[in-house]
Amino acid sequence: MPLIICGVSIVSPVISSPRLCSKTSSSSSSKRVISMSATTTQFQSITIKPPSHPTYDLKGVIKLALDEDAGDRGDVSCIATIPSEMEVEAHFLAKENGVVAGIALAEMVFQEVDPSLKVEWSQKDGDLVHKGLQFGKVHGRAYNIVVAERVALNFMQRMSGIATLTKAMADAAHPACILETRKTAPGLRLVDKWAVLIGGGKNHRMGLFDMVMIKDNHISIAGGITNAIRSVDQYLEQQNLKMEFEVGPISVKFVGIHLSLTDKGKMDLLFKLAVKGVETRTLEEVKEVLDYTSGTKSSLTRIMLDNMVVPLPNGDIDVSMLKEAVSLIDGRFETEASGNVTLDTVHKIGQTGVTYISSGALTHSVKALDISLKIDTELALQVGRRTNRA
Repeated sequence: MPLIICGVSIVSPVISSPRLCSKTSSSSSSKRVISMSATTTQFQSITIKPPSHPTYDLKGVIKLALDEDAGDRGDVSCIATIPSEMEVEAHFLAKENGVVAGIALAEMVFQEVDPSLKVEWSQKDGDLVHKGLQFGKVHGRAYNIVVAERVALNFMQRMSGIATLTKAMADAAHPACILETRKTAPGLRLVDKWAVLIGGGKNHRMGLFDMVMIKDNHISIAGGITNAIRSVDQYLEQQNLKMEFEVGPISVKFVGIHLSLTDKGKMDLLFKLAVKGVETRTLEEVKEVLDYTSGTKSSLTRIMLDNMVVPLPNGDIDVSMLKEAVSLIDGRFETEASGNVTLDTVHKIGQTGVTYISSGALTHSVKALDISLKIDTELALQVGRRTNRA
């Protein structure tokens, strides 16, 4: 029977022998079931629950990551060098400042490899760590610690990178809320979105199943925004479904604009004319949505305002179009700004009155936070100080 951890289905898989602790258990026919009690009682490190997903198998993702490392032989380096019964203690070391994330997931990795391993943490998911901080330790059979090390760190480093950027953007975006998108690593959708929650952001839709989001291709095929909204309303009513419904992107597109880089005055003039011409068409789309929904019952909950943040030649951004669109909507629907969202621009966007700001960069361009797991911790600190990484 599957176990449920915070809305995520966890299926206890059969573990093939290459990952097991014994140096002699190399027969591919040998199987062993490792049971993991996926409850928040056992995993005290779960302080921020992962998002819900009806089919995502988190335990299976962990197993896949371990199995791709082990291959069909297991860790030949460990088999050759580490006595099977040797026990050690290894320490997690932050090598740069950031928000730590993936602590709970790393603990699941160690438990998957060897349930007898003892993992302790001085920090929790979402805490700030600084370069040189030891924030956790794992004790038990050396072979199994080393086997689990890279997979645990891969999850932690990626999630911590996402959480660190999310924290910075969420703080800057206030009072708007920061969202990620579906631009996540294949197979790591729930993991990436979990990291966003840990960093203080909110989750956009998990996938194609939990929210209606009408985008430009849907609008084009349906023959316009009004037709698309009408079709969705009819579908939701027929299926007796209640879910969030977003229309967008109502977006700015620059077509056929020629800017002379050698004549700044001419460039500025053409830029302003181009923006003014696009602004009229874009705001008309907003008005079309508002006109339709004012006279017709609709399930629409949010309007996406895409690329209304206009980069200026001097490096600044113009958010006047976004402000006007938010003013037109006037609280009738949630609003979401997207496009040209960076750590440098998000504060100004957040001051326009939008409800949400979405950024694909939170997950598709993540920079991993440097974290290591060292058995000889003092030596690791000495090397880290010498290389300015601890």
